[in-house]
Amino acid sequence: MEEQKKKVDESYKDKVVKEKGKDEGASSKPQEPQAKENFTMPEASFSFFVTTLAMQATIALGDVPEPQTNKSQENLPQAKFIVDTLGMLQEKTKGNLTQEEAALIEGVLYELRMSYVQKTGGKK
Repeated sequence: MEEQKKKVDESYKDKVVKEKGKDEGASSKPQEPQAKENFTMPEASFSFFVTTLAMQATIALGDVPEPQTNKSQENLPQAKFIVDTLGMLQEKTKGNLTQEEAALIEGVLYELRMSYVQKTGGKK
């Protein structure tokens, strides 16, 4: 499975601090929420859902740092739950997926299961 790196934009913190400073001297009139610039919601799809779950499992396996802390930490029970959930999803959608979707979930499950087995020594 190809590792994906997430870019976290933390510039919003500076904006909040600046806006707080402006608001202290301003009237108590509520402000309109500002839309995030150039943010486009991803299209909901089976592939996006599977890769999102796979990323959560990879984080729980400790292979990718947690986005909030930027530290890797294993949570094997959570990883097992997510892998089992993906397995259930594969079983329930069998025969209803495109060839690409079926190959995606098959490959993702193989990689995650191998990583889990490597970390647990084959224990369940």
